[in-house]
Amino acid sequence: MTETLIADLKEIVGARHVITNPRSMERFCKGYRSGSGPALAVVRPGTLLEQWRALEAIIAADKIVITQAANTGLTEGSTPKDSYDRDVVILSCSRIKGLHLLRGGEQIIGLPGTTLFDLEQKLRPLGRNPHSVIGSSSIGASIIGGVCNNSGGSLCERGPSYTELALYGQVTANGDLKLVNELGLDLGETPEEILTRLEAGDFDMDAAMPEGRNASDPDYTDVVRDIGSDRPSRYNNDKRLLRGVSGCAGKLMVFAVRLDTFPNYEREKAFYIGTNDPGDIAELRAHILTNFETLPVSAEYMHRDCFDYADKYGKDTLVMIDKLGTDRLPGIFALKGAVDARLNKFKPTRALTDRFMQVLARIWPEHLPRFLRDYRDRFEHHLILKMHDGGIEEAEAFLPGFLEERGAEMRVCTPREAKIAGLHRFAAAGAAVRYGHVHADEVEDILALDIALRRNDQAFFETLPEEITKDLVGKIYYGHKMSHEMHQDYIIKKGVETKALKAKMLAILDERGAEYPSVHNVGHLYEAKADLAAFYKACDPTNSLNPGIGKMSRKKHYA
Repeated sequence: MTETLIADLKEIVGARHVITNPRSMERFCKGYRSGSGPALAVVRPGTLLEQWRALEAIIAADKIVITQAANTGLTEGSTPKDSYDRDVVILSCSRIKGLHLLRGGEQIIGLPGTTLFDLEQKLRPLGRNPHSVIGSSSIGASIIGGVCNNSGGSLCERGPSYTELALYGQVTANGDLKLVNELGLDLGETPEEILTRLEAGDFDMDAAMPEGRNASDPDYTDVVRDIGSDRPSRYNNDKRLLRGVSGCAGKLMVFAVRLDTFPNYEREKAFYIGTNDPGDIAELRAHILTNFETLPVSAEYMHRDCFDYADKYGKDTLVMIDKLGTDRLPGIFALKGAVDARLNKFKPTRALTDRFMQVLARIWPEHLPRFLRDYRDRFEHHLILKMHDGGIEEAEAFLPGFLEERGAEMRVCTPREAKIAGLHRFAAAGAAVRYGHVHADEVEDILALDIALRRNDQAFFETLPEEITKDLVGKIYYGHKMSHEMHQDYIIKKGVETKALKAKMLAILDERGAEYPSVHNVGHLYEAKADLAAFYKACDPTNSLNPGIGKMSRKKHYA
């Protein structure tokens, strides 16, 4: 049976795109940050029809399918994990790139391998933006991956990546495979016709939206402004946004999504704020969400320790984005991943690329503006508040008096200063991982939590008990302040049991009424709560696609 399946897959996608050598499969079987497991094969279709036919063959052979696009997930949700009751086949869709602009670019249709960078580039000449921009956590993240994981992002006016319009395959309760067209487009009747016409763009690009359906979250601005609520504004387990492919986490096979785009702002201005009291930032958030007519573009928080880790262990990331732009980075990081997969097999060359990049970073000239160094020395808490259009005047009228009363300060950034400050905050996302690679002898693991606080919780900055801090090398705190989401990366000392420490951390979050994860999927690191688990089972009743996520059963029919 296995030999027949491999032969069939080679016939469908071509022999060179079916990988069975364990060494060659490693970069597909290992997560972006952590997690890995074995696979029978990696299949890389080049068209939507090949993707469908490969899926048919795998399901008919009673194998597990794990769908993968860019493999940039941070919670192990797009790679195998440990053992299963059936063989695993990874369906890597990174070759299937394509974008269609609808209604003059007001909406797009994205295919499985298309990244946020591809979308930004396509929309730039039209003066429009996608749901998420470079504030996303990973270089080269895919559009469809964002929707499947309810990914958030740094932009204050937009909720999780969400649509009710998609084309997807579903394995039914009796094991049959069906193609579901919810794009609102007339593409024909058979899977062959639908998939071929969609990829070729053979449909009405000016087709009206289906009545009562949305291609983004229509209620998010009201949600984020409701600061009296005891629920978070954006989080993975939000039943309101679990629909179709949105939040499905690979429990459906997604071929395309239809999403809204957003017009560029006419004017933007960034205010860099420093304070030694986190309560000042909490007060500022409450005032803006309650009283400003215009929501910020973004409001990115960094603690001083985070500043330091990003300064040293994210410098090369900042410099590369600044000097090379974002368009070249996916290729660079893909090359790094391929090299790491080979070198990490041997202890002397393990993390060699990270150590080499650290050396280059040390000899590179100063990369941060002088005022950032000054704010780092004088203030423990930092906020990069970016306003647009009428919100600029609102901020200019309110901020000086508010900050002066509290001994805090702000700087109105030049465009260049705003860019570097934003990239410095972005570089923090990988700083803990880089530290762990470079200092592997003293680091047991990196525990990365992204949490959504209650909207009415004013005390966003945590104070950990000594029984936890004694087991840590360091803590890195950063986040999206208007949506009250925090990324909290903990560098764990060598020899400390990570699972036990994580349980203590999550118990503290449970006491606070926080939800986790917020902007990422549960993957294999978090337990799926009742609503999410029920949604996964409804999407995939036989447990054939991405089993085991949310710490659910890995067995067929969830036995």
